[in-house]
Amino acid sequence: MEPILSKTEITDLLKAIHEGRVSLELDEKQQTQFLHCTPANLFQLTRPDSKQFRIPNFDIILDAFCRSYSTTLSNQLQRSLSISRTKLESFEFQKFMADKTNPGAIGILDMNPLKYGAMIILDPVISFSVLEIMLGASAELQTLHLERRLTALELTILKAIISDACNDLNKAFSQLLEMHSALIKLENNARLVSIVEPEAEVIVGTFMLKVGEHSGEIHLIFPFATLEPLRDSLRELLNIPTIIKSTWQSVLEDEVQEVPATITALSGNITLSIKQILDLRKGDILDLDYDPNVPLKVLVEDKIKFLAIPGTHNGKKAISLTGIYQ
Repeated sequence: MEPILSKTEITDLLKAIHEGRVSLELDEKQQTQFLHCTPANLFQLTRPDSKQFRIPNFDIILDAFCRSYSTTLSNQLQRSLSISRTKLESFEFQKFMADKTNPGAIGILDMNPLKYGAMIILDPVISFSVLEIMLGASAELQTLHLERRLTALELTILKAIISDACNDLNKAFSQLLEMHSALIKLENNARLVSIVEPEAEVIVGTFMLKVGEHSGEIHLIFPFATLEPLRDSLRELLNIPTIIKSTWQSVLEDEVQEVPATITALSGNITLSIKQILDLRKGDILDLDYDPNVPLKVLVEDKIKFLAIPGTHNGKKAISLTGIYQ
């Protein structure tokens, strides 16, 4: 641990600096140690990954997709594989697509009911590996690394795999809204696809897919405009009030509605002393404070809630509610 200067030593040091006896300039040898440094404004520092937090908790959705899609592909290909999220970044759409000269398979997705769509990209290694597996290649054969674009027939074969990704996206987003995503178009040329303006911001989730000894990347590209309407819902995704509302609060609300309550139609009331009550005999007549032309008061437990008129229904005495008691 570095030694800490005492209050007296600090005072002496500041005095020496003020009098010029201690120089604040670095000599040439010391300056070479700081050549790799760059100036920083402490009032404008941001976290390196701060752009990700413009869409809070979105990594939870991507991780849910990752788990679901891993199971789907394993069942579809009958192979043991794993998918893990490796990155979550923000780019300008044009800059991200600039290096995708041979992207493999590119799927354009409709994200109904969200206004804008999304994009999924399978790199060439994944695309050709999945094709060989779907066409019956042995697991012991080494995967081909072809330096060419996918053909129209190969894209058609891969269509089922990307359509499955849409179903798993729906499951991942189900905790926010009921989504009906679907594959609109499948391409092999990055210059033929566009989901937003070139300079628009996109959020890119990158996944590593491993099948045996082979691995490759899958990219999910969401325009910021697609996810922006969900920002508040994502922010509340892990908040305690949301969790309580979706569990105990909803359970209590449902159970309270099943609690039985007594309803009384009050035609009138009378006040008697204890002695008068004890003197009551069979045949006595009690005059109630009741006007037949005035609606009855209907009590729920001991609180007046409704007004009603008396009558009969199916041969039985009944009341018909005429309004809510104010």
